[in-house]
Parts: sequence; structure tokens; C-alpha cells
Amino acid sequence: MKHESLNQFKDSFTHYTELRAQENRNNRVTLTNGDVTGNVNAVTSGISARVYKDGNWGFSSNPEISDESITRAVKASTDNVQFMNKKDTSRCGIFLPETQANYEMDFTTPQNRQTQKHWVDYLRDIDGYIEKKYPELLSRNIVLGGLDMEKSLFTSDGSESYSMTPRALLYILLSIEKDGAPVSVMDVWGGLGQLEDKFSEPTEFYKEVDVLVEKLKKKANGVHPEAGTKDVILDADLAGILAHEAIGHTTEADFVMGGSVAGDYLNQQVASPLVTLIDYANTFDGNTCPVPVYVDDEGTQSDDVVIIENGILKSYMHNKDSARHFEMKPTGNARAYEFSDEPLIRMRNTAFVPGTSSLEEMIASIDDGYYLKRSSNGQADSTSEFMFGIGMGYEIKNGKIGQAIKDTTISGVAFDVLKTVDMVSSDMVWSAGGMCGKKQWIPVGMGGPAIKCKVNIGGR
Repeated sequence: MKHESLNQFKDSFTHYTELRAQENRNNRVTLTNGDVTGNVNAVTSGISARVYKDGNWGFSSNPEISDESITRAVKASTDNVQFMNKKDTSRCGIFLPETQANYEMDFTTPQNRQTQKHWVDYLRDIDGYIEKKYPELLSRNIVLGGLDMEKSLFTSDGSESYSMTPRALLYILLSIEKDGAPVSVMDVWGGLGQLEDKFSEPTEFYKEVDVLVEKLKKKANGVHPEAGTKDVILDADLAGILAHEAIGHTTEADFVMGGSVAGDYLNQQVASPLVTLIDYANTFDGNTCPVPVYVDDEGTQSDDVVIIENGILKSYMHNKDSARHFEMKPTGNARAYEFSDEPLIRMRNTAFVPGTSSLEEMIASIDDGYYLKRSSNGQADSTSEFMFGIGMGYEIKNGKIGQAIKDTTISGVAFDVLKTVDMVSSDMVWSAGGMCGKKQWIPVGMGGPAIKCKVNIGGR
């Protein structure tokens, strides 16, 4: 997509208007047991206009990016909102808070771009190594995916931004047969950047494959956990999912307006004093987050949102409309996945703040519990009740790591679980491949430190 300023169309605005041009470029290669089962290189682009007046929105989009299509989209959105206001006059005089931000962010790689054939051969190399060294495996699945999200935005408030935010990921899923049933493990690598930034030589992943196979064999020979409420350590991957799914969504202001349990908890203690939870906009500790957002899709500067501070629920995540409703400041959390999507309140990079304990100290503090490393799936609802599948974990016996455990689940009410946190590790580890499916899929950053808490774990 050619980066062009959209402010030349401002004379066509008659009400509050957001004008966005966007192009998403998806590149995905999938190998299953050496066969190419997926090979996609797709581009989706277009223009959208969103208009607000007297509490109502009008929205229109067009897959063509041209002067004519932009003008038509603005007119259609304006006509839509005027029609809505004729039907509903009860909200006359409702205005959005004004925001103005200007930022340009371009993470395009300086490397020479590779062909699709190059990436097919790249995966074949890794797969060949696995097949030759580990013929006992039941199945091998390798996926390489790249997503570039390029956006230009102009609003009637005077906000203007451009961003090119890429993400490149490599997934390896391996299975082995044990007692007539398959046992699987998966890992993911990559993050912010294009494929050429993250993946240079396939030989770099040989050692990672060896580690993954070792985990797989330990899991295949593992034990079932003992069911019940147990002391556990949730590693960064799981702590991040808990933060995002079970707490983060309940504190998105549109969910709060819809009846989320967090609506009753503002300025109350909802967690241990050791717990601070932040939705980071773009940086943590001077480093760029996995999904950096500097200006959101409503033209608001994106700021960090301190959701929980020392155990107290302090804030919600807002777009302009929810900020107006709660009489708070917009936080820059309005995000859209494709040009044809309206911006919704979405998380950016949600994580607990590191504490002061080492992982070794946390393990040593548990006589009988579990160290849970990776989730396989999960769900949570507006009460913060959750259930997550556990795809990789270990026993902790007498302060030491024991046997690997077979697939299981953990469940509970997140706000209750957070009150049991008594140790938080001092490190911060971001997960590479977070995606959120709130009405529209979108990349998110998750992770954090490990946390020690009590949670209900399933057994045989």
C-alpha cells in the first residue's frame, strides 16, 4: 500500500470522521509430514470511513483505494449516521472527547525479501532434520506465517498516523504414540518483524527441535496430575493468557458496560498486593513490545493502562465512546483488524509486572504442586471464570521439579486466583504468537513473569 496522506479529503467531512486506508499481507506455509498442505500469499486492502453524530455511528468501507472510493465511503457513512439520527433523537448533543495525535511507525525489514519457494524450502530443511533424526515420531506439523498490517489514518480532530506493523511466526507441533494414543507438544518462535528479520538459517532451529522432542518424550512418559486445588507456578505463557483472557477482557470498557464483573470492582482490592497488571501500549522497560501501538484507530495516542495496581483495580481500557460514558480519558485501545472492520476496544500487550522472586525460589517454596508451562486452549467469561487446557507441565515435589504431566486443565475465578498470589518472578518473557478473537482476530502481546498461586487442576 502506498503511504499517502488522507488529510486532502477533510473538506468532505461534515461531522466527526475517521478515515482509514489499510492493507494486510498474509504469507503462510504449512508442512505436514513433509507434504506442503498450505501455501498462501494473500493481500487484503481497502478504505473505511466512520462518522459520529449525536451518539450514533455510520460506517462504510470499500476494497478499492482511490480518490473516488474514499469520497464515496465518507458520503455513505455520513448518510448512514444522519439516517440513524432521524430514527433516534434521544441522544442529541452527545459529543466524543477530542484527541489529537501524530505518529509514523514503519517496521519494514531492511533485508532483501525472499520468495515463497524460499520459505517452502526453509520448512523442508527443518522437517528433513526432524524426520531423519526422529523417525519414531507419529507426526510433524510445521507452520511459517507472516502478517504485515499497514495503516494510514486521518481524523477530523486532526490526528494523522501511519504504521506498518509486521509479525513473523514459526510453529512446530510434534506427536508421538504412547500406549496406542497420540501425545503432542508445540512451541512457537518469532514476534515483531518480517520473516527475513526472524528466520535466516533453518539450522538455527535444529537445537530447538531437539529440546522440543525431549519435552515430548518426557510428556509421553509422564503422569496424570492429582486433581484438586494445588499450589502452582504459572510460567510466563500461562500467566499472560490468564492476564489477557480472564482479567483483561473483563476490564475492556465495552464489556464493563455490558455487565462484566469488573464493573463492581473499581478501586477495590481484587488481587494480592503483589499483583500489578498493565496493558502496555508500545514499550516495556525501554524495549518495544510485541504489538506496539502508538496511535490507535480512532486517532488517540496510545498510553499504558494500569488495570490493577498493588492488588487494586484502578482502570478500564477505553475507546472514545466508552471514555465519554465513564467520564474518563481515552486510552488508545481502539483497534481494527481489517479495513472493513470497525475499531473495537482491544488489548495491546497485557502482562503482570515482574516482582522480586527468582523462579528457583518459587519452585523451592512448593512441597507438592505443579509447574505449568504452556496452554493448549482455553476460555473465560465476563465473570472472570476460566478453564485453560495445559499442554506442558511438571510436578513439583519437595521443592524440586519432578516428572512431566499429561494433558490436563486448570480452572477457577481469576479474581479469586489472583488473591492467592504470594510470589512473582523478577523476569519478563513475552509470548510470540498471541491472537485475540473478540469479534475479529487481531495480534496481541501477552506474557510477563511467572506467578505462584493456588488453582484447581484436573486429574485423570
